[in-house]
Amino acid sequence: MPRATIDGDRIHITGVRNFEYRSVNDFTVHYEDRYIQLSHLTGLDFFISYWSEGLVGHTFLSFIFDNAPPLSISIETRPEVGEGFNPVASLFKQFELIYVVGDELDLVRVRTNYRKETVYLYHLNSSPADVRRLLMVYLERINELAVRPEFYHLLSNSCTINIVRYANAAGRAGRFDIRHLLNGMIDSYLYHSGRVNTTLEFDELRRRSQINEAALTADGAPDFSERIRASLPTIAH
Repeated sequence: MPRATIDGDRIHITGVRNFEYRSVNDFTVHYEDRYIQLSHLTGLDFFISYWSEGLVGHTFLSFIFDNAPPLSISIETRPEVGEGFNPVASLFKQFELIYVVGDELDLVRVRTNYRKETVYLYHLNSSPADVRRLLMVYLERINELAVRPEFYHLLSNSCTINIVRYANAAGRAGRFDIRHLLNGMIDSYLYHSGRVNTTLEFDELRRRSQINEAALTADGAPDFSERIRASLPTIAH
């Protein structure tokens, strides 16, 4: 489980996942330490990943720095060996909640290049101050879960619900929307609430935000994060 030690501007995170994949089930386990500085946190990116495109997907964030690689945080279930995710079972305390902190070469690439999920990436137009507050909320929860485990719950303690909850804690203004639960449509919510680029029509923004081709081309390159963002629409208010 990851943990964070905060010393003013400097943050030390242990248990940052950066597996080396050869296939979905063949990989080298690797966890590392990551040192980051709040003063160098400049932006926030939002990912939506689909096993099959529809009303439900998986959402996670990457925190962007001007002096370090992006840091991804994904709110997931922690299944036991041989156990797969079941949405109905998740309503009855069957899966432990886990926050995976990792490198994009792992958390993004395993979805695009190995699991063959369809992945979209959106720049959020959050201010650096709001993003820093959000990261601190995340780190507090990560440390809480390291000592007091919780169960995942599809309706009240899931990936998108928690992202919205923590955004509220960091200063977000907005009401509940059904797309917070039917998170396969969460990019529509982000668009119509003005949190992403709205200079393009939504369908065009969505088309240009799919990163699978760029991720497959970049594969394990050291500049993977830069290459999956190279042709994305820029942030516009």
